[in-house]
Amino acid sequence: MHDVISPVTEEIVASVPSTSVEETDAAIAKAHRAFQAWRQVAPGDRARLLRRFAALVDEHNEELAQLEIRNSGHTIGNARWEAGNVRDVLNYYAGAPERLSGRQIPVAGGMDVTFYEPLGVVGIIVPWNFPMPIAGWGFAPALAAGNTVVLKPAELTPLTAMRLGELALEAGLPEDVLTVLPGKGSVVGERFVTHPLVRKVCFTGSTEVGKRIMAGCAEQVKRVTLELGGKSANIVFADADLAKAAASAPGAVFDNAGQDCCARSRLLIQSSVYDRFMGLLEQSVKAFRCEDPSLETAQMGPLISKAQLASVRSYVDNAAFSGSAPDGPGYWMAPTVIEAASAQDRHWREEIFGPVLSVLRFDDEADAVRLANDTEYGLSGSIWTGDLGRGIRVARGVEAGNLSVNSHSSVRYWTPFGGVKQSGLGRELGPDAVAAFSEVKNVFFSTEV
Repeated sequence: MHDVISPVTEEIVASVPSTSVEETDAAIAKAHRAFQAWRQVAPGDRARLLRRFAALVDEHNEELAQLEIRNSGHTIGNARWEAGNVRDVLNYYAGAPERLSGRQIPVAGGMDVTFYEPLGVVGIIVPWNFPMPIAGWGFAPALAAGNTVVLKPAELTPLTAMRLGELALEAGLPEDVLTVLPGKGSVVGERFVTHPLVRKVCFTGSTEVGKRIMAGCAEQVKRVTLELGGKSANIVFADADLAKAAASAPGAVFDNAGQDCCARSRLLIQSSVYDRFMGLLEQSVKAFRCEDPSLETAQMGPLISKAQLASVRSYVDNAAFSGSAPDGPGYWMAPTVIEAASAQDRHWREEIFGPVLSVLRFDDEADAVRLANDTEYGLSGSIWTGDLGRGIRVARGVEAGNLSVNSHSSVRYWTPFGGVKQSGLGRELGPDAVAAFSEVKNVFFSTEV
């Protein structure tokens, strides 16, 4: 058994069984057997089951949100959104089974058509920072395409994934079509990589672990989607709406206590407005509400664990300014801003995964793009400018998979999401996600006499 600790109170909120290698193998075998029937379910019936699953998630939104507060320390506003995102993603991909059509390709001597065939068993490895949405981003399109899913939640945050597995059964999904296997990554996750009946692995987590998973999947030429680390830039030009940019900057990095691969943790400010912007930013940071996440006013909760808190604190020596955080039990840390002496500073270059914002000035457009790209990561980022042409130029110049101009949005389930360089491989979400869980089969029919 594994004890699940609340990051808010440091108390045990549940004890969860850790799945063994043998149990993992048995679950994969059952999922493989269930696949043979699930793939044959009529597209309209599969769609109805997914919509029913979505409806149950919606009915249990508050329950799931409260569970996420206890398990992950997410603010109530975020947790409700996260459960709602699972509902929305399920509804979105419920439209896919009846629209997953191939093509008729003109050829000589006959007719040529293509089909999308499901892969089989898909293994999904979910991180601790967004347990509900990232689970849904994997299992919804995978199930819609006709695959079965085995899902491993993070050891620290298994509770909402386990509840979603129960709701799937209540919705009428057949046994073993979606199986949640709590346990260690070195046991359950590793078996997803090495087991020959698992035909694809989806992993969200650190770049270091992602590289090992990719190498393991290569031995079987197994498909893999990786969403890895990030060190995203928030670029503020002198012609931007500085008040709006400064007001929104804390949320872009401190949301979820900075435990977000898309966090805009590197702030680039044009030199001519640097001092003015820092003054505005300080006001916004000090007003950012880090408090009991069950409060409706909370904008940030605690970090996930004692170890994570220690890791984040190791990056901070001289802060330019900071906000406030509660005293007492819980893994609390105040939102913190550090000025970088150069682009070689450790806090500027490494993914901290906590409520720490590094700030550096830049001179001109070319300098901003150079500094934004001076990283091994390339997941997300923001550009603040009043010049449309500059927004387009810089967005095309910055090496990242997801960018926003005068906004901090990274993820919309209607659009593709993923990184470049060492931030990942492949894309999740959007209209093409179902194809990423399918094989294209080509069939030729001769019409010659």
